[in-house]
Amino acid sequence: MPALSSLRVSKAKPGVHSDGKGLLLRVTPLGSKSWVLRVQHDGRRRDFGLGSFDWVSLADARAEAARLRAEIKRGSEPITRCTKREQYAARVVVPSFEVAARQCYAALESGWDDKRKKNWLTSLENHIFPRIGKKPVDMIDSALVRDALAPIWLKIPDTSRRILQRITSVLDYAHIQKWRPEETSLRTVVKGLPRQTDRGSHFEALDYAAVPAFVRRLIEEPATVSRDALRFLIYTAARSNEVRGATWPEIDLENGIWSVPPERMKARIAHQVPLSPEAVVLLRPYWAARRSDEALVFSAKGTKPLSDMTLTKALRTMGIADATVHGFRSSFTDWSSERTNYPKEVADKALAHQVPDQVEAAYRRTVFFDKRRKLMTLWANYLHGADAKTKSAVKRGRTDMIENLPG
Repeated sequence: MPALSSLRVSKAKPGVHSDGKGLLLRVTPLGSKSWVLRVQHDGRRRDFGLGSFDWVSLADARAEAARLRAEIKRGSEPITRCTKREQYAARVVVPSFEVAARQCYAALESGWDDKRKKNWLTSLENHIFPRIGKKPVDMIDSALVRDALAPIWLKIPDTSRRILQRITSVLDYAHIQKWRPEETSLRTVVKGLPRQTDRGSHFEALDYAAVPAFVRRLIEEPATVSRDALRFLIYTAARSNEVRGATWPEIDLENGIWSVPPERMKARIAHQVPLSPEAVVLLRPYWAARRSDEALVFSAKGTKPLSDMTLTKALRTMGIADATVHGFRSSFTDWSSERTNYPKEVADKALAHQVPDQVEAAYRRTVFFDKRRKLMTLWANYLHGADAKTKSAVKRGRTDMIENLPG
């Protein structure tokens, strides 16, 4: 075979290409190229990695190969001079960032909810793969990540921050798979990007003092599934997806307990919600009208959950233009802080918030269930106040709503 040339090296197809005297160019199916010197030493064949073509030119590979052959001829133990990074690239088949990201996704997605599964890969496909997807994953550094994020950093700040976390996960996965020689820190990426002014923004919430009047209006309006789901959400201070996905096996009406399984919780930890008497009364007509014992609680047919936008629409049709459905959790928190003497830890447990400090979390094992039951009963009492008309409507159980379930 004729010796290699710079042109032949640049156009080399996947496989092994010889330059003569044991110097080989290896090309992976993904296109990465590396140099190897193959010699007979001490009666056996030995391969010495000389580095990636990205760092070692044809001339440098020949010079290094000549040096190693001379050392072997003198009887010395040959030592390659290429860097740790170059040695690593020479012996490992390194995939592109996109291939690594898809394998990372496949390895991790079984523990995620459907929304995260969809958004995780889609965000990379839309914003990152077109820019750095074809580059070998071991070549991705802070500068490349910064340049890939720069066009979206201020336009979609929340998404861009999540994408940065996802890129970090891919690089960590690549290191575990031995595609990157060292662990990666992307903490410096944000230092090369403009400051985002929206960090720390909150969900817009209705002032807690205005929530009782809003609940009264929900009761007085014609009953629909969406309005009652929204009212149940307010009673329990739960997240929208938890309410919309609630099924009857989770509900114990006799004891007033809603047990949400871990797979439906944000932190993947099972959560028991004490139901106030008002919440139980709201549920009883739905139990009587259920399609099956396994059905969804808030659903026109018992099988298809309400969408998040359905609850938002119920909020908007009541004339609330700025507040969000999620914001009622903040309303509850503010009320608990301002109008009760219960410790913050009790309200946090009612919201299923996790203790951020791992040491503190290890020692705090109580879930404050009895205290939370009293707190949620106080919250329901506050929402209804002393309005006789409202209390009367609640006690009747809203039986009129059964005829108007869709909505």
